[in-house]
Amino acid sequence: MPRIELRTVIKANKEIVFDLSRSIDLHKISTVQTNEEAIAGKTSGLIGLNESVTWRAKHFGIYQKLTSKVTEFDRPNYFADEMVSGAFSEFKHEHHFADLNGGTLMTDFFDYKSPIGILGKLADKLFLEKYMTELLVERNRIVKEFAETEKWKNVIT
Repeated sequence: MPRIELRTVIKANKEIVFDLSRSIDLHKISTVQTNEEAIAGKTSGLIGLNESVTWRAKHFGIYQKLTSKVTEFDRPNYFADEMVSGAFSEFKHEHHFADLNGGTLMTDFFDYKSPIGILGKLADKLFLEKYMTELLVERNRIVKEFAETEKWKNVIT
């Protein structure tokens, strides 16, 4: 099972970074390249414990649906979301937040299992792990951009 691990240093308050990371509205902004939209469950605002969202997005030229649920929540230090249904066999995305020199260290652990057995493992090696990493890096870039400017006030009310 591949594990993507990212660390992002953000010059902003941990509470702001935490809330931006669970914002449905900011997620939509960070995934504009895949036309991602929330179509069921929590479709705007801040997602919380035991809440789910169903996303519709275009990946590899095909529209797909994925439902994830927040299964662990400790504001403003940690939350995790896990796939309930979708293209992967399974995935869990852990979001960790720690104070760092007046800012925040945001650490992501994204564990996933591709479907289709050996073909899924081959897809991981050839392109999927890189693709997922790039999506997460872009998401974190947007979280950082909003947190380090006044833009966060347009997303968190």
